Amino acid sequence: MTLEPLDAAGLPQPVDVSDNTADLARVDEVIAAGPFDATWESLSGYRPPRWFAEAKFGIFLHWGAYSVPAFETEWYPRNMYRRGSPAFEHHVATYGPQSTFGYKDFLPAFRMEKFDPAEWVALFKRAGAQYVVPVAEHHDGYAMYETKRSRWNAALIGPRRDVMKDLLTAVDDAWLIRGASSHRAEHWFFMNGGLEFDSDVRDPAYADLYGPALRKEISPTERFLEDWLLRTVEIIDNYRPQLLYFDTGIEEPSFDPYVRRLAAYYYNRAAEWGREVVINYKWDAFASGAAVPDIERGTAPGIQSMPWQNDTSVSRTSWSWVEGHDYKTATELIAELADVVSKNGNLLLNIGPKPDGTIPDPEARLLEEIGAWLAVNGEAIFGTTPWTTYGEGPTQTLAGSFVDASSAHYSDADFRFTTMTEVGHRYVYAIALAPSPSGRLSIRSFAASSRLVGEIRDVRVLGHSGTVQWRRGDEALEVELPEESRSRAGGSVVRIELEPERDGERIDFFHGLWI
Repeated sequence: MTLEPLDAAGLPQPVDVSDNTADLARVDEVIAAGPFDATWESLSGYRPPRWFAEAKFGIFLHWGAYSVPAFETEWYPRNMYRRGSPAFEHHVATYGPQSTFGYKDFLPAFRMEKFDPAEWVALFKRAGAQYVVPVAEHHDGYAMYETKRSRWNAALIGPRRDVMKDLLTAVDDAWLIRGASSHRAEHWFFMNGGLEFDSDVRDPAYADLYGPALRKEISPTERFLEDWLLRTVEIIDNYRPQLLYFDTGIEEPSFDPYVRRLAAYYYNRAAEWGREVVINYKWDAFASGAAVPDIERGTAPGIQSMPWQNDTSVSRTSWSWVEGHDYKTATELIAELADVVSKNGNLLLNIGPKPDGTIPDPEARLLEEIGAWLAVNGEAIFGTTPWTTYGEGPTQTLAGSFVDASSAHYSDADFRFTTMTEVGHRYVYAIALAPSPSGRLSIRSFAASSRLVGEIRDVRVLGHSGTVQWRRGDEALEVELPEESRSRAGGSVVRIELEPERDGERIDFFHGLWI
């Protein structure tokens, strides 16, 4: 790829953000107005909203100038300055030395000239997503929104439009829920490799893009932390996301007072709007109960008492667009969705658009396949709650972060369970995690000898309008699948109707969230 260096003469003037006194005072005024204050005791009174617990499935978007080189991962902006790394060698061989062509020089080529937000959102809606979370700013320091705190943003350089505003407007128009993601916390060290040799990171003219570039071993400065807080406040005020996702970095101890201020500000502003909101965090950045935990590329060990989220990508290779992705299959992603939902979680599934603003064909196809499965089987996902046990089957999976449950080789003997109650009806859904070549499913948890359930009133296969053949034996509930249920991506779903609860009884789920 042949690219021209950035024309520095045409750049907007740097923004003076040295005096934050007035902006910080306004933040503290909102906090003082309540209902939350900036203490963990107060913030732990937060409760996740019903909309999040019922939504189950969202779309995550890693889009940015790192998709222009499209090499390895979205960490290209860091790795291109790390001597000896494949990205460093690739960069020098392809674009020349970092002193003459640095990361800033990719920004003008990030044009998104084919970006059609309505088309994107129509795809997300067909996929079954209920909320959309674009990355507002990644670790690279380039904002995908119009900001008064930096000249390095998509409204001024690259596409020259507020692409995040355009996308979230389309999200609103489709009656989906808007979110936003901030990854800026790690920007304080992200470009520090460029200080070790002759590169444009050393050039004071671009210090407002490349950031402090401090050593990772030391904590960020108060000025950086104030800027992080105010950039996030700007996203909250200008875009009103109902979900605010934070990547790693904010768990660093120096962030703690700023994280508490940010959370109190967000929750209090949401109270002003009359909206219920969610903060996603990783590791131990928040006190338990103060926000919704997120497990990156992983899963929980079992049913959790409160909602949580797994964020993962359609690709094992990268979160952003790169050449040569190792894509997961739709069946793997559907199994991951079922696993997460069975444990009281949501799946936030990432795609990476190309720099011209189009969604790669393989990623669009995966979303269409997931949507086709949900169109038939969404009854077993949306608005459900966990059952007595989250699942059964011979395949063992690891719990925790970065274990990608979708890498497990599930069989049609692996199931995940969810449940739903309606007036006079009590359903449990057995979601097979793989298609069944034999056309028969054996579900051990519903055997006649099982202590988990009493009498079964009826058995159906979702997507099939007629009756099915089933037999409840001592070892398993045996279900014959209709022909049309055997060849779709993803496993079949068996809906088992149990005898309703006795008069006067009700089914409560954790903390009275559902009655």
